[in-house]
Amino acid sequence: MVDIGRFNTLPIKQHNGLQLYLDGGSSGDILLSDKQPPKEAKVDEPLKVFIYTGSDGELLATRKKPLVQMDGVAWLKVISIGPAGAFLDWGLTKDLLVPFAEQDYELEENRYCLIKVYLDDQNRIAASTSLNHYISDEAHYLHEGDEVSLIIAGKTDLGFKAVVNDNFWGILYHNEVFQPLREGQKLKGYIKKIREDKKIDLSLNKAGHTHVKPVTEQIIQRLEDNNGFLELSDKSSPEAINAAFGVSKKVFKHAIGSLYKERRITLTKTSITLNK
Repeated sequence: MVDIGRFNTLPIKQHNGLQLYLDGGSSGDILLSDKQPPKEAKVDEPLKVFIYTGSDGELLATRKKPLVQMDGVAWLKVISIGPAGAFLDWGLTKDLLVPFAEQDYELEENRYCLIKVYLDDQNRIAASTSLNHYISDEAHYLHEGDEVSLIIAGKTDLGFKAVVNDNFWGILYHNEVFQPLREGQKLKGYIKKIREDKKIDLSLNKAGHTHVKPVTEQIIQRLEDNNGFLELSDKSSPEAINAAFGVSKKVFKHAIGSLYKERRITLTKTSITLNK
């Protein structure tokens, strides 16, 4: 069975040098829409392709990689507005439609929007800005400490709302974020806590020794590159620490504390010196 909106590996059924058709099984023959089919491809050989839907709902294939796949969340540019809705650039020849009924605010040409890809009731690929209809407030299958993918959805009174693994809402608290964040930004994060109501608290830093060790190595390298001296300490501002090492003050303090216990560095209120 063909998986619409994702990559499939399908056997080549027909190939005359100009047009190539793939065997979609019960879905029928599927045309490769690429302008230049692979010349070396032979009938019955498998070909990895992305399956999408055309203007009339027909299945088409391409070897191009779209910016987002089925059930994914992405920050995409509005190319045009038509009678059916807004069309987005997702990296394929046929633009991605956001029907008017799936817009929770008015989309404008040349502006970006955060969308979720779904399959409509006619088996056509479409997108929606009504993320709350598709993304859950409650965590499932996730555990504290898990590494996850994040997309920043916007700023709130508490911090930054983020989409976790394309499927769940989570929150990054203001007092734990020490780097600029913007809507649509993709980055790696960690599950800090799953609350009793199953809502997710996030962190951009991994807790524990496994995250501290690479930071200690960065500090030593930076000291060696700066003649054994750094004008930073555990009294430095979170902003200064994050600018230097991209981590929170808490992680930085654990790292220099570990180095101090190993007698590899000397600490003052304003600096770090590498011990020889």
